[in-house]
Order: sequence, then C-alpha cells, then structure tokens
Amino acid sequence: MTQPLIGVYPGTFDPVTNGHMDIIVRSTRVVDQLIVAIAGNDGKGPLFPVEERVAMLEDEIASITNGDGSKIKVMSFDILLMDFVGSVGASVILRGLRAVSDFEYEFQMAGMNARLNPKVETVFLMASDRNQFISSRFVKEIGRLGGDIGHFVPPRIKTRLTERFAREREG
Repeated sequence: MTQPLIGVYPGTFDPVTNGHMDIIVRSTRVVDQLIVAIAGNDGKGPLFPVEERVAMLEDEIASITNGDGSKIKVMSFDILLMDFVGSVGASVILRGLRAVSDFEYEFQMAGMNARLNPKVETVFLMASDRNQFISSRFVKEIGRLGGDIGHFVPPRIKTRLTERFAREREG
C-alpha cells in the first residue's frame, strides 16, 4: 500500500481570505491529506492570536466539507517550516501565487527549502482571477478604515473583523 501524499499549505492567515479558501479547496485535488499550517509569526504583529486563527480556519473548513474535514487538518507551528513539514510526514508544500510580484519571493523560498530538504517539493497554484488582488494586509487596511470587506473574506470572518475593528475604535 502506498503512503498518502501529504501536503502543507503554510501561512499566517491573519485573517483567512477568500483567496486562501480557494487555494485550500484546490489543494485538496493535488494531495491526499492537506495540513493548513498557521505560523505564529508574532514578529508580524498579527491581528488575531494563533489560537483564534486556528479556530477561524477550522470553522471555515467545516463549512466547505460539510463537517467532514478528514482530508484537511489545521495546525499551528512556530518552528522552521521544513522541520514542521518533516514532523507531519509531508512531501509537498503548496503555495498560492497572486501575481508575478509574488513569484520572486516564492521562488527564493522554494530554493532555500529545497536546499534544506530536497525530498520536499513546492507546488505553486495560481490564484483564481477573482482572488488575484486579495491580501490579508489590504483586507485589514480596508476594514480598519470602515470599508466593505465582504467581497474578500468569508461571512464569519467579516463578522469577526468588524467586531475587532469596532473594539479598536472604542479604545
């Protein structure tokens, strides 16, 4: 019996966007088991703590899999990505590309990761045309300024963001 092909889709997911969800769904067509790996990344000053980002993603995944999330697992990590990939038995890293500008950074990262572990492949998925411009950073900027972020994030995420920004404004 062959081993299942395990892939890791890493990111900060702060917040998860429709673009992220699109890559998650499409990644399940490429691998047998997908681990959505949420980086703690306290250095980036995340809006949501890692535990909350895990919970938000688990909720979104449950909604797209009708509660059968057996093909997708959400985990957090705070170690070198390649060490995490090895610890979960994965052999593929999945990355989304929105535009040509993403490619240079991702290409360098894939090269470094290949040096660290040449047995792990990086697979790039192009963002769907409707998601090419969405970034978590822009979503946060628009939301903080009171703009409508409903086209960029799932409804439950929009609610959480709206509540968080209201609390920030209240001080």
